Amino acid sequence: MKKYVYYFGEGDASMKMLLGGKGANLAEMTRIGLPVPSGFTISTEACHHYYKNNESWPEGLEEEVKTNLAELERKIGKKFGDSNNPLLVSVRSGAPASMPGMMDTILNLGLNDEALRGLIKLTANERFALDCYRRFIQMFGNVVMGVEHDQFEAIINNVKKETGAKLDTDLDTAALRTIVERYKALYKKTTNEDFPQEPYEQLRKSINAVFGSWNNKRAITYRKLNKIPESWGTAVNVQMMAFGNMGIGSGTGVGFTRNPSTGIKEYYGEYLVNAQGEDVVAGIRTPKAIKDMSADLPAAFEDLKKIYTILEEHYKDMQDFEFTIEKGILYMLQTRTGKRTAQAAIKIAVDMVSEGLIDKKTAVKRVDPASLNQLLHPQIDRSVPLKVIAKGLPASPGAASGKVVFDADVARFHRSGKEGIFGG
Repeated sequence: MKKYVYYFGEGDASMKMLLGGKGANLAEMTRIGLPVPSGFTISTEACHHYYKNNESWPEGLEEEVKTNLAELERKIGKKFGDSNNPLLVSVRSGAPASMPGMMDTILNLGLNDEALRGLIKLTANERFALDCYRRFIQMFGNVVMGVEHDQFEAIINNVKKETGAKLDTDLDTAALRTIVERYKALYKKTTNEDFPQEPYEQLRKSINAVFGSWNNKRAITYRKLNKIPESWGTAVNVQMMAFGNMGIGSGTGVGFTRNPSTGIKEYYGEYLVNAQGEDVVAGIRTPKAIKDMSADLPAAFEDLKKIYTILEEHYKDMQDFEFTIEKGILYMLQTRTGKRTAQAAIKIAVDMVSEGLIDKKTAVKRVDPASLNQLLHPQIDRSVPLKVIAKGLPASPGAASGKVVFDADVARFHRSGKEGIFGG
């Protein structure tokens, strides 16, 4: 019988067409010993079957998912949906090529009323557990069931006004309980069903939503514009949760091993303390520069500096990555070849030859001839002082070339975090 599910470490970076870019690199990072939360990848072949057979799963996929879920439970010593020691997972899409428009990430899957009690008991932190639950209901409701994102945001903004909270992190336990109950009521009103309490039902619906996102309007348009074959399909990554929202010793962030605008070798990226992934790209809080992590999360920053070196020495190219820090422990969630400007591409290629990472022939191939047109246009004189009107990390369309996107649909898409690198 054909194999459809691969536990992290079973594959490697060469299996991008089968495991998707995200799954292949999760497998590769696991293989080289980086701190990757355990999990498994459902291959693109399952997606192919899904579309060719009236949106049904191939024979054996359900058993493979349950077998790998049991292996995940065994490895980390937690049980899916348990009332004492619950396993929570994230579900992410992952096509062979980076695909803006694919399904947004779902975090904290496996939480229900029973598991919530277990998480409170396990962490002795009711506020943290409720924060995870309200995030999960919102993500699942929006991404899987189509409940409008703005309706959830209206609820949380109303509760902020009622309680005098300015930021999400200012909401106390009572406020979060109110939000959870109002979220559930919105979910029922919109979908005509209660929020699902069976964890495997949550997982199955989420996997179907990932498959379904391969053929949503934005994904189809992006494939046509970039000549990506429809036959590729998407993989699905199911991964143990690492919690960046467990207080001031935790956090989340995105980074590049070199500056994607200039090519300078530096610790480049952004992070937030006491946050989960979507917070970095949602624009609700202002992230800090990665170099400032030495003050907030010094031990994790030292680990991250070592990983900068490991990634470049292994992949022989500038990398764009995501990470989470849970109570001081650093976890790597993704890496991929980083997009860059033409100016940066030339500098990175030349510098990597000097550093002995690549040879001259490889360096020449790294610079796209078409992108050199950028260098022939008038450019801002960097020696002249300029008034800074905004700052942001390159993690959106046109980021590498500094384009500003005004399209209303795209702008709304970005504000919801769907195009950010924590999504598809």
